[in-house]
Amino acid sequence: MNVSPANFSAMPIPDTIEIRRLRVQTHIGVPDDERAEPQTLLVTVRMVPGQGFAGLADEISHTIDYHAVALEIQALAAALPRRLIETLAVEIADQLLVRHPLQSVAVTIEKHILPDTDCVAVHIERSRSQP
Repeated sequence: MNVSPANFSAMPIPDTIEIRRLRVQTHIGVPDDERAEPQTLLVTVRMVPGQGFAGLADEISHTIDYHAVALEIQALAAALPRRLIETLAVEIADQLLVRHPLQSVAVTIEKHILPDTDCVAVHIERSRSQP
């Protein structure tokens, strides 16, 4: 499908659940001394459920429990040290796709490490059709 600026706005936007800038504690960084103390990262996840919102019948059991997802992300981040925020982003996306009925997920992680910047961020998107 050819998407030009003229027909871009005509594309339907999927029903989405978003958790913005969830604070997670983790030991992360390339140098050993950076990983020695926990750091706070900000994680944003955008989840497209397998079922749209119209059929939910106002029942939490028919949708994604975003409180449970937030706790899951915090636990995953705290579980073990990592060198790269890219690694954590992939792990979060993979786990959410396995454990929840999602069509796709996008993960953004912000790390406040470089002077003279707001943050360094990585962003990935994964769907059930991608390996």
